[in-house]
Amino acid sequence: MDERLSLEDKRFLLKLAREAITRAVYNQPSPPVDLDRLSEPLREEGASFVTLTIQGQLRGCIGTVEAYLPLAVDVAENAVRAAFHDPRFYPLTPEELDQVEIEVSVLTPPQPLEFSSPEELVRKLRPGVDGVILQKGFTRATFLPQVWEKLPDPPTFLAHLCTKAGLPPDAWQKPGIQVYTYQVEEFSEKEILVTEA
Repeated sequence: MDERLSLEDKRFLLKLAREAITRAVYNQPSPPVDLDRLSEPLREEGASFVTLTIQGQLRGCIGTVEAYLPLAVDVAENAVRAAFHDPRFYPLTPEELDQVEIEVSVLTPPQPLEFSSPEELVRKLRPGVDGVILQKGFTRATFLPQVWEKLPDPPTFLAHLCTKAGLPPDAWQKPGIQVYTYQVEEFSEKEILVTEA
């Protein structure tokens, strides 16, 4: 996908995410975001995911799939939620701050994927490119495109996504499933802040 964000934008979002997490660890309010001083892409409504890892292992990942806040605010809020409100993990501790690495994914608006059979769904997915939202009724879950690295086989990818949504693994092969795809612009401290130091 086309890069919407400049290197400066990416650096700002990563620093903002780290500051928001650091303040939250010490029970301080989130950093104020002065939208008037930010570039247009950071002021516009945007959807993001913030992924935290320690030594390559997932330590938290939470985000929004639909834009309703300015992108900078969305990233700051999701950073805190990933650190403290991912139900799969206990809240981040002060001792882990120096070990945690932050990755930000900025999402394009989700688009419905039209398909008439499970086989066509598998054919239309683009491993490594598409993030996928799977929905049935009010139940839904998503995997970022980065998940394809661990689950490169589309049927396996979809089965795990069904399980994440609390559905049977084969639910993606049954009627009533809606699928949406999106792409991401992703960047991490490891790539940007460290290499720029």
